[in-house]
Amino acid sequence: MTATRLGLASLGSLPPASAPRVDPGSLGVGIVHLGIGAFHRAHQAVCTEDAIAAGGGEWGICGVTQRSRAVVDQLGPQDGLYTLIVRDGAAERLRVVGSVREVRWAQADAEGLLERIAAPATRVVTLTVSEKGYHHDPATNRLRSDSPEIAADLADGGTRTVLGQLVAGLDRRRRAHGAPVSIVCCDNLPHNGPVLAGLVREFAARRGGERLLGWLGESVRFPATMVDRITPATTGADRARVAAALGVRDEGAVVTEPFSQWVIEDDFAAERPAWELSGATLTADVRPYEHIKLRMLNGSHSTLAYLGILAGHEFAADAAAPDGPLAALLRCLMMTEVAPTLEVPAGFDLAAYAEEVLHRFANPALRHRLAQICMDGSQKLPQRLLGTIRDRRRAGAEPVIATLGVAAWMRFVSTRRSDRGRGLVVEDPLADQIADRLAGREAPEQVVDALLALRQVFAAELASDAVFRDLLIEHLRRLAADGAEATVRGMTG
Repeated sequence: MTATRLGLASLGSLPPASAPRVDPGSLGVGIVHLGIGAFHRAHQAVCTEDAIAAGGGEWGICGVTQRSRAVVDQLGPQDGLYTLIVRDGAAERLRVVGSVREVRWAQADAEGLLERIAAPATRVVTLTVSEKGYHHDPATNRLRSDSPEIAADLADGGTRTVLGQLVAGLDRRRRAHGAPVSIVCCDNLPHNGPVLAGLVREFAARRGGERLLGWLGESVRFPATMVDRITPATTGADRARVAAALGVRDEGAVVTEPFSQWVIEDDFAAERPAWELSGATLTADVRPYEHIKLRMLNGSHSTLAYLGILAGHEFAADAAAPDGPLAALLRCLMMTEVAPTLEVPAGFDLAAYAEEVLHRFANPALRHRLAQICMDGSQKLPQRLLGTIRDRRRAGAEPVIATLGVAAWMRFVSTRRSDRGRGLVVEDPLADQIADRLAGREAPEQVVDALLALRQVFAAELASDAVFRDLLIEHLRRLAADGAEATVRGMTG
């Protein structure tokens, strides 16, 4: 592999078609982004660069990594530059993105982070920290009182959590000059803007910040969003491909698909990038788009992941093969169980959207590991599957397929092995609680009752629903007796 590292000094050697669409060296910072992982670099950072190219403005991004300094080590020596690899089948496009102008590690540079949030030039703060990064109860959208990190931040004014960082940074901004700012959550949470606003205010109230609470109401907005782009983990082979094609070594390359969607509530406290010029949809109401995406795409993704990994698949594209039983099951899930729960915007073709979802899942160029999709299931199920199940039960229906997705999660966390005996790792913020509740319990009834008692996942309405419970028990029995693949084939004919 070539020794030349991607960076400002190597931009002149890039093929013109792969060069950044803005001049990175002259771009000032106007956005702070918390959680600069692969998804942000494949989605909002690209959209922001395109917006700058089309509409101008000082909208460079200060990217903040939370848990590890790995992204700092990847992008710091590269002046924030990285390659976006877009793949669809055999087609591939490579593009270097230049909108990230700083990279910081929150745990090593708390002071620098707070100064950036407080800086007058910062008018937007965006977030992609995953569902678990908010330390909230998905069933109630309240702060988790059992979170040691939240308790520690509340006790000593620390910045271990994103909520601690936001509240401390916003309070510093209020004290310094009070200029308005917008906080844009881009994680897969229902009503993510209002939910984040509630968490920030609850955190601030627990710290005793009455003046801060008043200023938040006057000067800070939390627009809701919906984001969508599949971004699998980058491999060594991907980085080698960049080196061969561009002649530079890139440790921060990201892989994605051609499809990208960003719907944003047009409710900002101050200036923002012209994201609508780069393909984003600005709207007064994100909720219909959000429900379609969370329930159809994300709900299907989780169902695919748990059933697929139990059946022995490693990658999403293999599990979602167009002629396979899982594709047929997911089509039925979307159109017969999810669709009746949705409010569809005028002109939106739901059937075409469902087919596009299946096409994207089956994209062989995206080696998206099912284990990656299976992570943090306790945080994802409420918005991806349980909302659909709740609404269908209220309508008197029996959501058999959506409940199968939940049962597959229950089997995944209870057996921790595939139907072929391969060990599976459960990565989840509630993993220890789940293991404690399941200790010594193997019968389907025992597993279902133990997990339905997790109020962080299952609200009382569903947990006490006898029809839902019976469906889960029956699905678990079939999964144990026949395996995931045979169970799915039996349901799809």
